[in-house]
Amino acid sequence: MTHTPPPTRRLLPILFLTVFIDLVGFSIIFPLFPDMLEHYLEKEGPGSLIAGLAHQLDTFSGSTESNRLYTTVLFGGFLGSLYSILQFVFAPIWGRLSDRHGRRPILLISIAGLCVSYLVWAVADTFLLLIISRLLAGLMGGNISVATAAVADVTDEKDRAKGMGMIGAAFGLGFILGPAIGAILSKGQIAETLDTVPGFNTFSAAALAAAGLSAWNLVWVIWKLPETHPVSARSVPTQTRSANPLLLFRSGDLPAGVARTNLVFFLFQTAFAGMEFTLVFLAKERLHYDSRDMMWIFIYVGVLIALIQGGVVRRLAPRLGERNVSLAGLAMLIPGLLLTGTEIPEELPSWLPILTFYGGLGLLAVGSALVSPCLSALVSLYTPADRQGDVLGRFRSLGALSRAVAPILAGVVYWKIGASWPYYGSALVMLAPLLLATRLPGTPPTSVDQEP
Repeated sequence: MTHTPPPTRRLLPILFLTVFIDLVGFSIIFPLFPDMLEHYLEKEGPGSLIAGLAHQLDTFSGSTESNRLYTTVLFGGFLGSLYSILQFVFAPIWGRLSDRHGRRPILLISIAGLCVSYLVWAVADTFLLLIISRLLAGLMGGNISVATAAVADVTDEKDRAKGMGMIGAAFGLGFILGPAIGAILSKGQIAETLDTVPGFNTFSAAALAAAGLSAWNLVWVIWKLPETHPVSARSVPTQTRSANPLLLFRSGDLPAGVARTNLVFFLFQTAFAGMEFTLVFLAKERLHYDSRDMMWIFIYVGVLIALIQGGVVRRLAPRLGERNVSLAGLAMLIPGLLLTGTEIPEELPSWLPILTFYGGLGLLAVGSALVSPCLSALVSLYTPADRQGDVLGRFRSLGALSRAVAPILAGVVYWKIGASWPYYGSALVMLAPLLLATRLPGTPPTSVDQEP
């Protein structure tokens, strides 16, 4: 029986808003890490779990108790790694479940789970409870991979990159609005009032906003999103597949393009995530930026990514092919990394370091915006219709693994060798996915394009 997907024009905006709302709620916590560290340190005192963690981070970064800039960012990296590790494990599981039971019920479960995790955060009066909330969020964080599989359900080969570009644009815009909301809600009358309510704290307003957005998202999916993956297109429950995402570096029973694309994506994400993590340190050290200046960096990058993924990719990919657009993006990332990491001598004009920094960031933003949706489209196009959730879940999980590992590696290089070396090292690593991408099949096999 042939499955005819629902109209792309109607469902892509629904999926776009689903991912956008999710990312706004997810990123609300980002600007709060410095204040959260100080809050729990003051509340729980010496000898506590948070005090021991802060001491270890101080030792690693060379920070002092009076100047904990580096430690606060490492603290955010620690909480982010917890989330990423759980996503690495569970994203393929959620994707595989969506292949068997449909996208809609799995989206509803994962969004509801995220809502619960934010409610736990809202009442997290201890650091341990905060950790539990982040672990729960990572465990339930399968909605992005399932939404991506739903995009694959409702797009054909010609429109696949367009759909993935819309998902990428939702990422970029969500990461702009979310931190802004978090910063606003962590200060002011609402935060102060909740801080006086038993069981709540100064961060509860931001946490409740994230929970409210997830609840809204849940209602939105129930109301607007039909099932995109009908029974006729689903995988057979008796099939046995390993839950180990690392096996996707080998072809197994899938087309060879899947394993190759996953390896390209993992290497690209590892090099890119290392740069992302050390960027705030570099801006503080060389440009003397404070937290407000950092906000403008992320707005600049987020707007570029949203514009490229929401507009340029959808026009370039059908004309040039996803592989060629990915190659162009990977090629741009190498000079972007080198420019961003290069230290300009002090005797040169003061505007030159700023121009070099933002020029490199621009290349990084545009390059990554070209690469991510096109690799997502390629791995989807190489994959049979009944394995989309499974494979796209593992694809996303490899990205989560890179975000768990790369900050540690980049941090060690930054503090032990020098500020420029994470960028030079990432540029060297980026040569590998660039060369590997030249061997990706230009056109997916015909059997993959046809739906059962």
